[in-house]
Amino acid sequence: MQLLDGKFVSEKLKQEIAAEAAAILEAAGRKPHLVAILVGHDGGSETYVASKMKNCEKVGFKSTLFRYEETVTEAELLNKIEEINKDEDVDGLIVQLPLPKHIDPEKVTEKIDHRKDVDGFHPVNLGRMMRNLPCFVPATPYGILMMLEEYKIDTAGKHCVVIGRSNIVGSPMSILMARNTYPGNCTVTLTHSKTRNLKEIVGSADIIVAAIGRKQFVTADMVKEGAIVIDVGMNREESAVTKSGYKLYGDVDFDNVAPKTSWITPVPGGVGLMTIVGLLKNTLASAKKTIYK
Repeated sequence: MQLLDGKFVSEKLKQEIAAEAAAILEAAGRKPHLVAILVGHDGGSETYVASKMKNCEKVGFKSTLFRYEETVTEAELLNKIEEINKDEDVDGLIVQLPLPKHIDPEKVTEKIDHRKDVDGFHPVNLGRMMRNLPCFVPATPYGILMMLEEYKIDTAGKHCVVIGRSNIVGSPMSILMARNTYPGNCTVTLTHSKTRNLKEIVGSADIIVAAIGRKQFVTADMVKEGAIVIDVGMNREESAVTKSGYKLYGDVDFDNVAPKTSWITPVPGGVGLMTIVGLLKNTLASAKKTIYK
């Protein structure tokens, strides 16, 4: 068993991103600029946004955070997004999910200019991804691809089973792993809560991507010897023994699954760190106008 070490890979790639950001500053007199919108005071969202802002500073990006109370109206939020869309100084815009129930997340996603959609959730970007055209790839799948590439993991011809069909991770991951690219060229099975014989299907996988959002859902008896396991889970539980007051668990029972694998991502220290790199890479690409002119 070897670790797919998100901390090592993310730090290496952030150094490369910082060098490119410095070159943009020198050539154009400006920094890549990421704007985030945070609604309410969800603990997980607060943590994620703070980490994104901190990492922007680390690589030499400009970052701006707009905060709203949960009482903000949908119209107010959409108007703010439109204002940011028109701001030529802004390269990337993210709206942290989840949103309050009275705000339609689909309306919010579609309101963001697809040329600033560095989360990669806009239908234009998802459609272009499906056709293997230049686009902003959703940040978590993008981060996973970069990790596989860094460790030179051979994916061609492998059976990849994705557990979870969310628009953020599972569905785009299944498309990316099936594309005629590297990493990719897998035979992909996309599974979910209604899949029959899930244990048998997962047990046949050469590569498992667990993105179902359930603590330690993937157990040792579901994983064949030598499988590659990528754990996307970020399940927070309150804890009296950690400084933060909570503990993170993956979707994989790491202690019992790890000995059977050839490669596995830890939680924390795996995919979560790579998600931020995916976001930074998309923002950098927006600043350089390499995808949309």
